[in-house]
Amino acid sequence: MAYQLQGRGTPLVLLAGQANNHHWWDAVRADFHPARSTLTLDYRGTGASDKPDTPYSTELFARDVIAVLDELGIDRADVYGTSMGGRVAQQLAARHPDRVGALVLGCTSPGGPHGVERGDDVRRALARSGPGATRQALLELMYTPRWLSSHPVPHHTLGDPAMPAHARRHHRVASDRHDAWDLLPEIGAPTLVVHGTDDLLNPTANAPLLADRIPGARLHLVPHARHAYFEEFRARTGPLVLDFLTTAHKP
Repeated sequence: MAYQLQGRGTPLVLLAGQANNHHWWDAVRADFHPARSTLTLDYRGTGASDKPDTPYSTELFARDVIAVLDELGIDRADVYGTSMGGRVAQQLAARHPDRVGALVLGCTSPGGPHGVERGDDVRRALARSGPGATRQALLELMYTPRWLSSHPVPHHTLGDPAMPAHARRHHRVASDRHDAWDLLPEIGAPTLVVHGTDDLLNPTANAPLLADRIPGARLHLVPHARHAYFEEFRARTGPLVLDFLTTAHKP
């Protein structure tokens, strides 16, 4: 497992989306460094980590995070997971409660039969023939047209281009098979759920499901934001997350 630890202070684990490596967070991780160190990792199948052709799951990814924390001697950390990273974060907080201080779940879903799936129009857009058409569809699901017009490149949220086909397939299956509904009430960490109001890739309706299912969770919806709210609306959501993490640890 490849991991990256930057900054100084109480560690904040940042978990990326499906089929992405740590570069998912490149645009925003420094926003947390005035108050926190940040720990990212390349999921198995991505980046500099091993890429075994064996089944993956969000529970397995969570165990990989624990292995990295053990390697670094970190007993407890706050966790911020977005998209599939939010699914992994649910597994972490429910199955390893002693290792998670505070929890932020961004643009994610409980999965399973209770999760709200993306619409058929979104599925068709992502299934367009040709990588260029698929990339454009994904960009439009991630960001607003206004933001894209002023930020043409780079985009770090579109997947790890070096992933082998088998790893990409295993990531998709891991995300699709995630079902944490029965685990969510077991989460005891202070929790903030964040979601864009215009997210069609992972529908916004999943956010209140999570917030209602996790005891004491707070919900914050970001107006006009799509899936990559954490990047496009970083000036608003970075301070929001830091403020939550700070107050979550006050007696």
